[in-house]
Amino acid sequence: MPGLLAAAAGAGDLYRWSPVPQDEAAVRRYVETAIAARDSETGVPFAVVRLEDGAVIGSTRFFNLDYWAWPDPKPAPDTCEIGYTWLSRDAIRTGANTEMKRLMLTHAFEVWQVRSVCLHTDVRNQRSRDAMQRIGARFEGILRAHRLGADGSPRDSARFSVTAEDWSAVRLRLDELSRRYQLT
Repeated sequence: MPGLLAAAAGAGDLYRWSPVPQDEAAVRRYVETAIAARDSETGVPFAVVRLEDGAVIGSTRFFNLDYWAWPDPKPAPDTCEIGYTWLSRDAIRTGANTEMKRLMLTHAFEVWQVRSVCLHTDVRNQRSRDAMQRIGARFEGILRAHRLGADGSPRDSARFSVTAEDWSAVRLRLDELSRRYQLT
């Protein structure tokens, strides 16, 4: 938990649209909620760790795992959402978000064989909207009063998705972006 607390510290305006824990009690609740989701099989949370030095630089998770009522049920979800994503100030624009989306989408489509993955962001969060479009997710529309916003008011969410049909093109895009970040 100290790593998550350190990663969230000093971000100020960076998390205006995302609920990011800012003190030890909030980090504890955040981790406990993530573990409860994991234990109930409704989420798969991750701490994001930078390989070069082992520093925790953020968090993300799969959630809203949806299992369709197939005649022969499969053990993996049919659809899911990626969210609860945030990075430390020094990890922004480093390729970390692109890499975690590449890894997570690869797992969702190639291991779980999902039909679609959706991503939501506060409609006011233009930086996140741009990032979702940059990786190849398709904008689907605005869900009004969809979730509780970081500011405590109902937020409108911009919805993006990647479908199984989109995956090969999105994967190529993510691979290209990953190579660019490795060169810089």
